[in-house]
Amino acid sequence: MHPAVLYRRLAPLTPASNARLHRWAAALLTQALPGLLDVVPAYSSLYVEYDEQQVPESEVAAWVDRLCPEEQQAQAGRTMQLPVCYDGPDLDEVAARLGLSVPELVRQHSAVPYRVYALGFVAGFPFMGEVPPALQLPRRSVPRARVPAHSVAMAAAQSGLYPVASPGGWHLLGRALEAAFDPRRPEPFLLQPGDTVQFVPTPGESPPDLVPLSLLPQSPQRPLLRVERPGALDLLMDRGRFLQGRYGLVRSGALDALAADVANRLLGNPPDAPVLELHLSGPQLTVLADAVLSVTGAGLVALVDGEPQPTWSSFAVHAGQTLRFRPDGRGRVSYLALPGGLQAEPFRGSVSTDLKAGVGRPLQAGDVLGAAGAHRPLAGRRSHPRLTTGPIRLLPLDDDPAALEALCSAPFRVLDADRMGVRLDGPAVPGGEVRSEASPIGTVQVPPSGQPIVLLNDKGTLGGYRKPARVWPPDLPRLAQVRPGEWVRFRRA
Repeated sequence: MHPAVLYRRLAPLTPASNARLHRWAAALLTQALPGLLDVVPAYSSLYVEYDEQQVPESEVAAWVDRLCPEEQQAQAGRTMQLPVCYDGPDLDEVAARLGLSVPELVRQHSAVPYRVYALGFVAGFPFMGEVPPALQLPRRSVPRARVPAHSVAMAAAQSGLYPVASPGGWHLLGRALEAAFDPRRPEPFLLQPGDTVQFVPTPGESPPDLVPLSLLPQSPQRPLLRVERPGALDLLMDRGRFLQGRYGLVRSGALDALAADVANRLLGNPPDAPVLELHLSGPQLTVLADAVLSVTGAGLVALVDGEPQPTWSSFAVHAGQTLRFRPDGRGRVSYLALPGGLQAEPFRGSVSTDLKAGVGRPLQAGDVLGAAGAHRPLAGRRSHPRLTTGPIRLLPLDDDPAALEALCSAPFRVLDADRMGVRLDGPAVPGGEVRSEASPIGTVQVPPSGQPIVLLNDKGTLGGYRKPARVWPPDLPRLAQVRPGEWVRFRRA
């Protein structure tokens, strides 16, 4: 799969133009082309992602433009009253910067109605406007690593509500007393684009923490492995959750898509069969039935009763044996595949775990993993995929030659890496804020601090920082395997 992207933007931003944008997205999803991967409307931009191996750019562009709806007056959506306890950690600082008392800040922020312009960033996050001009402040220069769930926040002209715990750069004013997202509800999303929201200052307690939605069946039909001890992070993954970005649901899916695909091919599985993604260390598993498994990726060596198995291979296991994993220090993500894939229950078209949205969870001791297929593949099959070496290649995304030149000027050290992205330290890269819109996996995002972040599978669906480039898709598996302290160099593709 070679994802490509197409943008269309409407200006100026008005309720009518935003409503037109959402009608446009709905028309594209209703009359979808083969190879369509996602359609994500934001404030005034329409993001279309497609597989260029299935459909050419010219055909996508003509289809997008043909379905653009006529202008018309925006229809009123629902009017919602949302109780908010104004006790956020930034309340005093924001009031001081604005020259207001805290009660006056609360009064002004809650006095105006807010239109929901888009859902995005994380599941059910409403981007709302307009914050009164007298209250507008830019985002924090360095985003927080974790914003608590249900936080009500503002940045520039936007107000928002963090439905789940996540990183974020907005100013936190308080807590919503009603959950904006819950995957267990028949309608998971409290708010929709076009709704009008009135904040009502109300003392009270936040909703309870989100209970993750289980993706593993309680009693699999073909039980194969029992978890005795989980690894650092063991996650159920397939190719990802497509055509759901308009709700703020992340793509998720295997970080190293090449390794996951090979794990399935070694067993004759469908290419999108669910696999287990293992981070940094692996679980200890008891084999419950004779079978053939496969392990691919980097960073772990599979051990069957203590005997190492070749990586990128299929191998036999027998009932009663122990399967565990030994780190080898060469990467951070490996994949374990079962015949037919792991048996799992999908949420909105995918069994991929979305940790922030509470869709699935890491493995726990006592979990039983079942095989979705009854076939017995061959053991001893091997694959040696040929990976490119040298600099990671970049494709221009926005017209920002100075930022692209800075990215390619010198190596960057990896500060941190997880499923959301890779934070880098190196030459200063021109950064800043833009109106929030969607971006593809592999986007190089640069906040005002100038410290670039390469966004990976669990990135927010909408973001408001400059994005001068994206990683060329075939190089993403290499980036998925980098570890903190390593060095990365970029060049223009």
